[in-house]
Amino acid sequence: MTGDDRTPDPFTMMHEGPARMVQTFFAPWAQAGQAIGQQAGMAMPGSAATATADIQHWAEVGTKLQGLWLQFIAEQAANPRNAAAYIDPMRWMALAQGWVKQMPFADPERQKALWEEGLALWQGVLGGFATGSETGGAELPRQDRRFADERWRSHPAFALIHQTYLFLAERVAEMVDQIEGMPRDQRERLRFATKAITEAASPANIPFLNPVVLERTLETRGENLVKGMEHLLADMRKGQLTHADGSGFVLGETIAATPGKVVFETGLFQLIQYSPTTDEVLEVPLVIFPPWINRFYILDLNPKKSFVRWAVAQGITVFMVSWKSADAGMKDVVWGDYVRAQMAAIDHIRERLGVKAVHAIGYCVAGTTLAATLALQARRGEAEKVASATFFTAQVDFEAAGDLLHFVDDQQLAAIEALSPDGYLDGRYMAATFNLLRGTDLIWNYVVNNYMLGEDYPAFDLLHWNGDTTNLPSKWHLAYLRDLYRDNRLVKKDSLSVDGTPLDLSLVRTPSYVQAGREDHIAPASSVWRLTHHFKGPLEFVLAGSGHIAGVVNPPEARKYQYWTGDAKADAFETFVARASEHPGSWWPHWVGWLKEVDGKTVAVTGKRSPGGKGDRAIEDAPGRYVKAV
Repeated sequence: MTGDDRTPDPFTMMHEGPARMVQTFFAPWAQAGQAIGQQAGMAMPGSAATATADIQHWAEVGTKLQGLWLQFIAEQAANPRNAAAYIDPMRWMALAQGWVKQMPFADPERQKALWEEGLALWQGVLGGFATGSETGGAELPRQDRRFADERWRSHPAFALIHQTYLFLAERVAEMVDQIEGMPRDQRERLRFATKAITEAASPANIPFLNPVVLERTLETRGENLVKGMEHLLADMRKGQLTHADGSGFVLGETIAATPGKVVFETGLFQLIQYSPTTDEVLEVPLVIFPPWINRFYILDLNPKKSFVRWAVAQGITVFMVSWKSADAGMKDVVWGDYVRAQMAAIDHIRERLGVKAVHAIGYCVAGTTLAATLALQARRGEAEKVASATFFTAQVDFEAAGDLLHFVDDQQLAAIEALSPDGYLDGRYMAATFNLLRGTDLIWNYVVNNYMLGEDYPAFDLLHWNGDTTNLPSKWHLAYLRDLYRDNRLVKKDSLSVDGTPLDLSLVRTPSYVQAGREDHIAPASSVWRLTHHFKGPLEFVLAGSGHIAGVVNPPEARKYQYWTGDAKADAFETFVARASEHPGSWWPHWVGWLKEVDGKTVAVTGKRSPGGKGDRAIEDAPGRYVKAV
């Protein structure tokens, strides 16, 4: 295989110097202010002195931009392993370009058809302006929210630019479906890659082609470019896109502020018990296992959004696991350690409160692990320790796990291993991966607004949480991707084992509540549904409006979205959807009603039902140390 034939390795590229990325992708900004200023100066009426002053101002803007850029380049030269690599677009695009080599661009007949159709598009767009008609966007053949601003449609040049882009992106996507003899998994990967490339190539992402950016640059006399460059370089230094202004969010004060105590801890997690707000509570307590790829406080944001606070108000004794962000000391942690951690938390709560069982919630990857925990307990004759299990957007069958399946080939697994020399994977890698799944919304939208337009970041708690990354044990992460995403072993009877005990999901008889998000791009609802085919106990399946986060964090008071209920034993997800009943608002009240049907017995709040009371030695106040660790 020649060098020209090899698929570029983006993960290796990131160690070759992020400065190259800046030069390739963002360097034109260093000349943007000066170039626009010179054009504007020549066009501005007025005295020669005024014109000279304007040109001098724009020259100063260009000098500022160049100075910021050169300072960053110097930093990169001094530290070639700088964090900037994690948001290097070149790194993410290189592998995709290798896949796209398979596209049939060289076919003369296809080129001829593209040319003819493109020429007809140009004639149609320009013809509308030539006749003096008001396009207003309605008469243009293609619509896209990236070009919703009237300035994209009110001038023929910008109308032509974005219509041509949309036409070509549409035809490239069609080519993927027209390639003959391509295996399904390769086609899906190619479809994902071409989408990522066309999103990146949007004229909205190029300062000189975006009329909104050009107008803002003239209005602010280039200060938007200076501010945008400062935003960009700040993100490059920390190796992560900024989505929100986090200055007003303080753990334990404005976020993760529900009162409670840390009552137990290991080297892998802290266990928080929240203080009751009712005189009586359900006898069976609830333990929540959040995903360790994020911080737990997504379920305890501000008081109005907090699932924890709401559940406590329903008369439930709530425990939360706060996972430790991985460091070098966790290099040997594997999936079995997380299963054992869940069992340790369950056993500690049972002993602490003197109860036979707990209710358990597993969110995302922790829900997958909870399924393994239940299978392990069932095989060991300990199923009675969990009275019910609730799964938030959790998968056990990964055959149709969505776009994340594009990140589990041998090349990428080897690259992930190379990125983890100290035994853990930097959380910024996962953040970049999830951002790429929704590139327009989570990458390019911020490139335009915050880098080009120079806008301030919103103070949004959910987006702040989204950027609060955690590191992952690399052994666990690699095994998880191989064994579950790639090889789908969890649903194969006795294929996986924990502590010598083989796992068989069909042994699980625990009453289970399975929630999926209709628009979930991380754990597709149809994939989450498959859990209902593997458990044999009583099941409730609920399809919630929105996605992986908003579909879960939807308090009743917000009166947003909707949810669907129906036959959890239907033969297929499509059958469930076709026959399901729609309900307005949050599914939380439906869930708590189901929980009380499983076991509605209540007890008075006494003793250790109130953490940190007389005779109860708590470790520290919630939210604890682990959630604050980098």
